Amino acid sequence: MNLQRRHWLRMGTALALAGSLPMRAFGDTFSDDIPSFRTLDIDWEDTRRQRLVPVRLYMPQARQSVPLVVFSHGIGGSRLGYTWLGQCFARHGIASLHLQHVGSDRQLWGGNIFNIVGRLQNAAQEGEAIARAQDIRFALDTLLMGDLAPRIDANRIVAAGHSYGANTTLLVSGASVERDGRVIELRDDRVRAAIAISAPPFYGEAEPRKILQTVTVPSLHVTSTDDIIRIPGYYSGADDRVAVFDAIGSERKWLAVYAGGSHSMFTDRGNSGGALNPKAKQATGALAVAFVSAVLDGDAREIATWAERHATILARFSVVGAG
Repeated sequence: MNLQRRHWLRMGTALALAGSLPMRAFGDTFSDDIPSFRTLDIDWEDTRRQRLVPVRLYMPQARQSVPLVVFSHGIGGSRLGYTWLGQCFARHGIASLHLQHVGSDRQLWGGNIFNIVGRLQNAAQEGEAIARAQDIRFALDTLLMGDLAPRIDANRIVAAGHSYGANTTLLVSGASVERDGRVIELRDDRVRAAIAISAPPFYGEAEPRKILQTVTVPSLHVTSTDDIIRIPGYYSGADDRVAVFDAIGSERKWLAVYAGGSHSMFTDRGNSGGALNPKAKQATGALAVAFVSAVLDGDAREIATWAERHATILARFSVVGAG
């Protein structure tokens, strides 16, 4: 694959497969009063861009307005993936809006198998990276102007994503990319925090801190010691995920590194990452919920004890500025 360095978001990518069978929701139970939820599939279209934006919304059955996580899938994924995380959020009273990015979604796996590398290469172009961030803005605009708006707390929104979706998350959270002397502005000020799972580096950028120091919202980073991206023409080692954490400008940030695992362990695939897979999903669900509670509600009790409860599967847990 001929990856040109001028493409700042061509990660060879994030190959987060959309996954196979939906999995049950994982996550620690923080109380006995776990709300039920509805799952809604909605087909939106951004007519200005002539781009479809299908979404799946996991909506808690709560009387009061609830916080929202807007989730971006990895390349080749869809709104149907990451069910374990969407369900986990919803069971804990947090709405979870899963987007499908039509230029880099599961349709890439169709067609002539001999052209798949080219399709993946095209999906990781700069234009699609920008379009993904615009998908999130459009989805938030549409949700917050629609019938469900009164049930969403617009002041408590978190962006999240896996792999390519983690890069999308960082773009809407304030990552700064300069082209021709001009900063490409994709930040959405409604995003109050970011969850980056298996975030690749921004391809072709030699100074990650220059790009990521402008991400100042609280951030949670999740990876594993075997979180490796390896495809023809592209390699990203597990250390790259830690480098993103180190470079990010968040004054409050957390990093969880599991021992073992794989890059696709965080999708709905149940056979990736071996025996660690279900344990990591359970732990990540608990951590993500605890993070939302800590940064949006100021309740850090669960996140303060999370590492101790999951110490047997952790290789590293780092906290900056959250004491």
